[in-house]
Amino acid sequence: MSTATVAKPTAQQPGKGSRRISLPVLLLIIAGVLVLTSVVRLISGADGITSTGQMSTALRLAVPIGLAGLGGLWAERAGVVNIGLEGMMILGTWFGAWAGYQWGPWTGVAFGIIGGALGAVLHAIATVTFNVNHIVSGVALNILALGTTRYLSKFTFEDAPQGSSKQSPPIDSLGTFDIPGLSSWLQTLNEKHWFLVSDIAGLVGGLVTNLSPLTVVAVALVPATWWVLWRTAFGLRLRSCGENPVAAESLGVNVYKYKYIAVIVSGGFAGLGGAFLSIVASNVYLDGQTAGRGYIGLAAMIFGNWMPGGLALGAGLFGYTDSLNLRGGTTNVHALILLLAMLLVVGGVYLLWRRKLISGVITLVISAVMFLWYAGTDEVPRQVVTAAPYVVTLLVLSLSAQRLRMPKADGLPYRKGQGK
Repeated sequence: MSTATVAKPTAQQPGKGSRRISLPVLLLIIAGVLVLTSVVRLISGADGITSTGQMSTALRLAVPIGLAGLGGLWAERAGVVNIGLEGMMILGTWFGAWAGYQWGPWTGVAFGIIGGALGAVLHAIATVTFNVNHIVSGVALNILALGTTRYLSKFTFEDAPQGSSKQSPPIDSLGTFDIPGLSSWLQTLNEKHWFLVSDIAGLVGGLVTNLSPLTVVAVALVPATWWVLWRTAFGLRLRSCGENPVAAESLGVNVYKYKYIAVIVSGGFAGLGGAFLSIVASNVYLDGQTAGRGYIGLAAMIFGNWMPGGLALGAGLFGYTDSLNLRGGTTNVHALILLLAMLLVVGGVYLLWRRKLISGVITLVISAVMFLWYAGTDEVPRQVVTAAPYVVTLLVLSLSAQRLRMPKADGLPYRKGQGK
């Protein structure tokens, strides 16, 4: 079976409103946002919004979200909706901590992946073999994982040194490192607070400062996923199962096998994200540690239009808003209100230029409200900071809905031989 033969089921036919943003346009948008952010920093005096520490924290918080999103990407590209990412992450946190405190952090990472994969096997059996509704199966898995880990914690962590029924003993650190020379130079440049230059230094500096080895692995998995799914015959066959499984089967693809592989890999990624939370982010397992990151990872995948690069941008955005809880939250979020107001002005003008009068006027009115909010306050309530990641999740999904294009057979039931 040739690669060209299988390419037909995966060919995308984007309709009106679903055009992809080209790379030059995307880079221009990112540059524009950076300029506006630098302007906001100078006006508000909130230097923390582009500090190296803020960006480093954002990267650390984005990693588990990105790993969960990658897991969702693998499953849904094969046609299986994976709402169970949250449960797989929960299993990853518990298995990672259980093995990590006994046999070391790297063993914990391996067991976290295994834990997530075990949850994925259950999801695959339910959805692929027995054709259970994908949403029902995923929700059931989330509930099962939560109950199972709480039950197991009472027997494994409660009597362990420094452990309890809701917390594991401390786990040894994997360690952190900086890029020699580059990290300190960027830190110095960021602290000068120059227009745009210091902001770029803070952004790049956060990517090369206080890194965990597992962070490097997680970042490397993004291009690796793209290469496997879009540049190999294996990935082409897997994606054909999510586009047109009947046609793929007629060309000799074992659809069940590829769906199982995709879902198990999906669970492994989610489990790795869970292990990152319990081993790197906090060095202990805590009950409720995932805090909905599996769902946010799924939202990042949708925001990224089922593509690894867009997913990484979405995870970074959610990680950044989440990091505001830890570093100067109320002041920084207050400054971001001004940034949002400016972005809405740009968006409103663009809509008017596209002759979308009603949408443009509404956008400009909302931007005016945001300007008034910023001008009339010095800080925002702490509750707004806590809710920021979830508000951003809803906003980006609503704003990006017009250009989304999911795999055609995603979530649809399939039986072997149904095309005969």
